[in-house]
Amino acid sequence: MITRVSRSKALTTALLGVTLGLMNCITQAATATPSEDDIKTYLRPMEVPQPKSNLSTPERVELGKHLFFDPRLSGSGWISCATCHNPALGWSDGLPTAIGHGMQVLGRSTPTILNIAYQKSQFWDGRAATMEEQALGPIQAEPEMAGNMENVIRDLSDLPMYRKMFDTAYPGQGITNDTIAKAIATFERTVVSSDSPFDLWLKGQNTMSVAAVRGFDLFKGKANCAACHSGFNFTDNGFHNIGLPNNTDAGRFAIKPIKVMKGAFKTPTLRDAALTPPYMHNGQYKSLEEVVDHYNNGGTPTFDNLDPNMKKLDLSKQEKKDLVEFLKSLTGSPLMITYPQLPVK
Repeated sequence: MITRVSRSKALTTALLGVTLGLMNCITQAATATPSEDDIKTYLRPMEVPQPKSNLSTPERVELGKHLFFDPRLSGSGWISCATCHNPALGWSDGLPTAIGHGMQVLGRSTPTILNIAYQKSQFWDGRAATMEEQALGPIQAEPEMAGNMENVIRDLSDLPMYRKMFDTAYPGQGITNDTIAKAIATFERTVVSSDSPFDLWLKGQNTMSVAAVRGFDLFKGKANCAACHSGFNFTDNGFHNIGLPNNTDAGRFAIKPIKVMKGAFKTPTLRDAALTPPYMHNGQYKSLEEVVDHYNNGGTPTFDNLDPNMKKLDLSKQEKKDLVEFLKSLTGSPLMITYPQLPVK
């Protein structure tokens, strides 16, 4: 029988062990600091890129916001840009692949628009060189929003509030394909990631767990993630065939028909990735754990041009957990959005 005194000693010893363990974790976290190279590589830039031909103004942002949430840009009158790029779902839609006009299930997932201002091309296959070009793509695409731009311009022009907003944002330019695209792109450039625990850690705050710091070291080293997910936005803006099982989508090859582009898709940002499952261009992975498993296994050769960076990693169970913890540390506070009151006649 254990006496009351011995039980008390056992409890005291256990609590002391837990306390020492927590102190050890805190100490490890406090002493794990980013290197100068880490800060130089991953610290967020001060300004969001924007073209000189479409500089941001409050009026342009507000107009673009209205258009982004307005379903009148679609052929059905009930699909808006925000239908697929939902602020509540990490600016994506939470579906394996998008649903478009007439409830068509599309072949690719909806990429987040978070930080697309920093990207060098748009869409999974990079077919749009600018955000302005991208803005009109889904609106006019028959499987997506199926909007007819002549009808869209007519409908917007019938609304006095829109006429005034366009005249204020783009004086003398009217309501055109060009000004619609420019306004939407201007709003989308405001959809940027906020400081995550990782960013605050780069700035000297003790915001990263020990596991996340270990995961960051794996990210740069053994796991080789940084080979493609590089820089502040965690993307090289390139296209890679990562060997997704059963993939039949040629991807970038349809735009740039060279062998290395078969089955290749744009490297997505990892910013706020924890908020945007499922993953990959076809939404086949439901969790970050499944994504890490894919890379750990080295991918499944599809076509005949598996990216040379795809190799078995032999990560341990703990290393895979640490890597996921690091990916979660890239999640910032949500961008606060107030839905606009859309104009009526």
